[in-house]
This record gives sequence, C-alpha cells and structure tokens, in this order.
Amino acid sequence: MALLEVSNLVASYGPIRALHGISFSLEEGGVTTILGANGAGKTSTLRAICGMVKTEGSVHFDGQDISSRPTEAIVRRGVAHVPEGRGTFTRVTTEENLLLGSYSRRDKKAVQSDMEQVYGYFPRLKERRNQQAGTLSGGEQQMLAVGRALMLRPKLMLLDEPSFGLAPLIVEELFAILRRINEDEKVTMLLVEQNATLALDLADHAYLLETGNVVIAGTADEIAADETVRRSYLGY
Repeated sequence: MALLEVSNLVASYGPIRALHGISFSLEEGGVTTILGANGAGKTSTLRAICGMVKTEGSVHFDGQDISSRPTEAIVRRGVAHVPEGRGTFTRVTTEENLLLGSYSRRDKKAVQSDMEQVYGYFPRLKERRNQQAGTLSGGEQQMLAVGRALMLRPKLMLLDEPSFGLAPLIVEELFAILRRINEDEKVTMLLVEQNATLALDLADHAYLLETGNVVIAGTADEIAADETVRRSYLGY
C-alpha cells in the first residue's frame, strides 16, 4: 500500500515553476530516493509535500488529501522534514532541540522514553544533551536534526541532503543509523541526496529528476544499473 501518492504536482516560487507536474508514490516502510543535479527540483519536491511552497496537483498521505493543508497540519499527521542545512536551534541545548520535535504530541509521558531511544541511536547527543546546540559539530547537528524529526514519531521522514558538508566517516555512520531506523521503526523515508551511490545503496526505489520532471523511475538496483545514471551521477 502506498503511504504517499503524488500526482501531477506543480510547485512554483512566484512566477518561477520548479516542478512541472511530477507523479510518484512511496511504499509504506520503504526508502525512496530522488536524484538529480542542482536545480532539478529535489528540494522543491520535499517542500511541496510539506505545503511550504505554492502547489497544484494532489498529494495524498496515509489515505488523506493533504494538498491544501498548512504545514503544521501535515506535520501533525506524521510527516517529519529534515531540511537541508539542518535547521538547528542554535541558542538552546541539544535536549531542548529534541523536545521541540515533540511539540505537536499529546502523549507527553512517552516523550521521555522516545528521547532515550533517540539517544540510543545517537550516543553523542546524549553526551552533549546540555550543550548549546550551536556549538555542536556539523555531523552532530545533522544527527540532532534526524533525532528531532524522530521525536515526532513520524510515519514519513523527508531527508534533504543529509550528507552535505560531512566527513566521509560521519556520513557512513549516519547512513548506517538511517538504515537501522528504517528497519527497526518502520519509518518510511524519502531521501534527497547528491551522493547517488549512498542514496541508491540505502533506497529500495528511486526517481531521477531533470528540470522539474521525472525522467527515470524504478527500483534502486535498476536505476544504479542505468547507463545514464552511472555516467552522470555515479562516475563510472
């Protein structure tokens, strides 16, 4: 069953159109990646799903039409967005950042339990729980962004360039944790990522965007074997 169904989605920034009627779906519990060059419309796709840009077309999440709903209502339905640039609240502590991720929840007794679960995935965040978040390293801030999204107890996590600006060893560690989260928590993931090799290794399905249009779609293995993708994005 598809958790997310996007049909003829158009996204615009004023007079500039970023997406030209794209369609795709996400299987519940799976990992899907969107690949493409800078300016292809990857980030705009995530923003359009969250209601952060002007859109046309339809977006159905968990059987409900969320196309015209405000971003806060979409978040409350269980869509967590990990934005490019991490979105860290720099002047408050690591733990306060995590608590901000649970602001829409009413089951406050379970929040502390979920906090410990996040610390289980990211032990360094526990070590720095009382540290001002703006003083964390880039890798730690990216882990904090993922942890904050988990505090929502999301059904769907949108990840925008999680490897950006991170050292290779940190990226490897982060993607291993994302795999664990997907397998253990059954969180569906939509991943935008410049490192196509990493993304295809994590994902089940993939879509390739060019100038706001889906030009190739298939399983991650099929896309990885596609000659166009290999030459343009995988370097062999």
